[in-house]
Amino acid sequence: MSHAAQAYARTSQTTANPREIEAQALLKAARQLQEVQANWTGPDRRMYNALLFNRRLWSIFMSAVEENNNPQPLEVRQNIANIGIFVLKRTIEMQMDPDPAKLKSLIDINCNIAAGLSGRP
Repeated sequence: MSHAAQAYARTSQTTANPREIEAQALLKAARQLQEVQANWTGPDRRMYNALLFNRRLWSIFMSAVEENNNPQPLEVRQNIANIGIFVLKRTIEMQMDPDPAKLKSLIDINCNIAAGLSGRP
């Protein structure tokens, strides 16, 4: 099981609200990306690990929206898939041409979606 999936599973055991679990996982990924951005010294293991965690998390979300028993409306599922595709593309761009400015969109997406899941503005 991947580190992202393990973290997701551990978090799910500590609270019963799936939306809050997803929000916390997104915030954890955002914090890791923010640390890389704030302490930029060039591409390093921290950057690759943060990108890997975020990519795995979004892969879980994208897999979940493909499930036939997913209760979300089709439009919401399509939006999540589209955001996930953007996240994966941006991750590849970051790996091929590292630039801390490219992390901003990933951080913002995670924070904004986490806020929506938690009911925060």
